[in-house]
Amino acid sequence: MKKNKTAAIVGAAEIEKVHSGIKGLDDITGGGLPKGRPSLVSGGPGCGKTLFAMEFIIRGIIDYGEPGVFVAFEEKIDDLKLNFRSMGFDLDNLIRRKKLVLDHITIDRSEIEEAGEYDLEGLFIRLGALIDEVGAKRVSIDTLEALFSGFANEAILRSELRRLFLWLKDRGVTAVVTGERGDRTITTYGLEEYVADCVITLDHRVTNQIATRRLHIVKYRGSIHGTDEYPFLISEDGISVLPITSLSLTHKASGERIFTGIPRLDTMLEGKGFYRGSSILISGQAGTGKTSIAATFIDAACRRNEKCLFFIFEESESQLLRNMKSIGINLEPWVKSGLLKFHAVRPTAYSLEMHLSVMLKLIGEFKPRVVAVDPISNLYPIGDDIQVRSMLMRLIDFAKSLQITGLFTSLSNDVNVGVYSVEPTEMHVSSLMDAWLILKNIEGNGERNRAFSIIKVRGMAHSNQLREFILSDKGIRLLDVYKGSEGVLFGSARIAQEGNEIDDRLCKNEEIERKKRELESRRKLMENEISLLRERFAQEEDEMMILIGQDVSREKVAAKTKREIATQRHVDR
Repeated sequence: MKKNKTAAIVGAAEIEKVHSGIKGLDDITGGGLPKGRPSLVSGGPGCGKTLFAMEFIIRGIIDYGEPGVFVAFEEKIDDLKLNFRSMGFDLDNLIRRKKLVLDHITIDRSEIEEAGEYDLEGLFIRLGALIDEVGAKRVSIDTLEALFSGFANEAILRSELRRLFLWLKDRGVTAVVTGERGDRTITTYGLEEYVADCVITLDHRVTNQIATRRLHIVKYRGSIHGTDEYPFLISEDGISVLPITSLSLTHKASGERIFTGIPRLDTMLEGKGFYRGSSILISGQAGTGKTSIAATFIDAACRRNEKCLFFIFEESESQLLRNMKSIGINLEPWVKSGLLKFHAVRPTAYSLEMHLSVMLKLIGEFKPRVVAVDPISNLYPIGDDIQVRSMLMRLIDFAKSLQITGLFTSLSNDVNVGVYSVEPTEMHVSSLMDAWLILKNIEGNGERNRAFSIIKVRGMAHSNQLREFILSDKGIRLLDVYKGSEGVLFGSARIAQEGNEIDDRLCKNEEIERKKRELESRRKLMENEISLLRERFAQEEDEMMILIGQDVSREKVAAKTKREIATQRHVDR
């Protein structure tokens, strides 16, 4: 059993509350519905009042162990069981377990007229018995209009209505009472909203042929609550009020970096790529390569054995897989291995709220590490700037809370003013993003080329230089741009500049080789001259040695002669 919480949106001390069990509602009510008090849910046909009342009961039983009573004045019990079985609610099982009581009460005007004066005393007795039968903590009554259809005296109607709400409060049960919307009042009779402690209105509207539902908390006695209109949707899982994520920015920031699959882009990001859990916007004109960057990023994540979810609004899965092969990216193996899942649908298929619900559901089921949405600009036909921004904010917050990296592309229709120009819608969305990359078509010299730049990346140093963006059969390449006399050079102008630089280098190399040959020739000539000088020097040295040797020989002969003469003289004596 989950513990009840009574924390308010701003943390102030408030009345005790119970979880509603309806996704997202507790976030905007600061903890749930007022415990032991009645709440009124009003709205027109088809807005979800009965589902709201029933889900309040069922979630209370399943999630919080609080038995409940559901009293219907319109739908029969068998119809209720059948209708809610399609949403996965097994009412029969809960009834067998003595956790739920369903009761259908028929009000016949003719019977009321025959009985004369009419009050709700019999209903109180019947309701009390149902509550005691299962020890109910929650009660739902659907709807008030059917209950009071037999009243001709409006004064009696108002008095009995007040008695009903006070009786529910005295019994200490948390109640949800539904009512039809009046022309100028919250409910048909215009009194219930003054009796109930919490009043919630549901609205089902159609704008530009797109149906949306809105929830508004009109009042909540003793509690701070959200006062905006909040979109909600109905799916097989029940009601989901948006925002589904927390109203506060409490998600933890990761210090892990992940590579993009484009080496030069990683180099521009300190050589490490983006932070995990970042939200990244890639905006640009048609045909600039936004989807190609997203596919490259997805391919790199799959190579790291990370699961990826790819939402596409412009082309089918098979078409995208085929197109990416033209730039050397084959995503099919990742789809077959279960690492990559596509969800392709036209944006106008349903409302923004339903798109968000589907996205969050798929993320919850598939548990990806990377989510890509291509492009978010296609959502604007079904919502204005504020609505799309609100939807993306919820999606981004949800992804960040799970450390999921989000990649979003956006189509720009701006005119070509300078190198870059930005639409206001891009500015609005970009403030939600941690990183913003821009692609741009550059026209000149009779051709169109692509330029790439990083506008911002939170939390890291990054390159502020333009790069030429090239799509080749081997993937994406980011090249240095060249500055000529007329500005930055792209495409053939860049190629011509590169050719000129190559020619200059060749000429320079040829000049260097010629100089080398000249120096080598002069070196050899110098070495030959040195050799000749050495030979002459050696010859002169030899001649000198010969002369020196001849003088030594004469001296030796003279000395020998002297010795012989001296010896002979000695003998003669």
